[in-house]
Amino acid sequence: MSASAPSVHVKAPGKINVFMRVGSLQEDGYHEVATAYQAVSLCEEVRASLAPDFSVAFDGPVDCSRLATDGSNIAIKAARLLARAAGYRGGVHLDITKRVPIAGGMGGGSADAAATLVACDALWATDVGRDTLHSLAAKLGADVPFALAGGTAIGTGKGDRLSPALAKGQFHWVLVLADSGMSTPRVYEELDRHRERHALDIFPASVQPTVDAGVLQALRAGDPHMLAESLHNDLQAPALHLAPTLSGVLELGERNGALAGIVSGSGPTIAFLAADLDSAISLQIALSAARMRVLRVTGPVVGARVMAE
Repeated sequence: MSASAPSVHVKAPGKINVFMRVGSLQEDGYHEVATAYQAVSLCEEVRASLAPDFSVAFDGPVDCSRLATDGSNIAIKAARLLARAAGYRGGVHLDITKRVPIAGGMGGGSADAAATLVACDALWATDVGRDTLHSLAAKLGADVPFALAGGTAIGTGKGDRLSPALAKGQFHWVLVLADSGMSTPRVYEELDRHRERHALDIFPASVQPTVDAGVLQALRAGDPHMLAESLHNDLQAPALHLAPTLSGVLELGERNGALAGIVSGSGPTIAFLAADLDSAISLQIALSAARMRVLRVTGPVVGARVMAE
């Protein structure tokens, strides 16, 4: 196979889980989930260049000093996985500009992996096809297939079995970023403990959860007020238990005009849904004045794609 270009530039989006139901703990230690993903305009960028081996470097506004740059990094894993699948014998150097918070519940690492798969496929001219890229993505992590697909989708299983969801128009979000990340396994463990503590007060979790119809109707209508009524995340209570200051952030956002706020994924990023662009700008200004790290984004956006230089 001949290489098609000296370097390839790919963008892939972060995500917000606008709905997330988590099933009961299974014998294999995992939980089934039912989630509604929306890809948002906060993107990771990967530049892939031909190299004899596999390496990665990071830059961007996010502090990347603690990120692994060896074979344990998900982007390196993605490149090696594609090389093995396609029988490619060379390597790649990856320059990644990180904008999605690390361990923030927005799928930044998954976006890196998805972008790397697309970039290396183009760089190496392996042309394995979208179905193969999707199956490789599913091996790398539950959120990677969605970062590849983008848009709005329902995820079941571990979140990697995707079905597209109709979404009309544009939704306006204001994100509050935390100073440090949260461990996803730790949040799930806290969820299991939370359910044990409150076993008498809450319905037992189902083995195979589903996404509420109201979420699908709100997305299809493109109605932020309807969607605000349907926002839900089973991981929010355990995330707030582990990081109690997030409760105050949620209250502040809702006092300043947010239709609703939700912990994204396993946290600690909080996503506030605004009625429109003007409301989102007003909320961004109010939260910035309260000395919070704030970003304004829109969704849905497309998944990992090659950018023209």
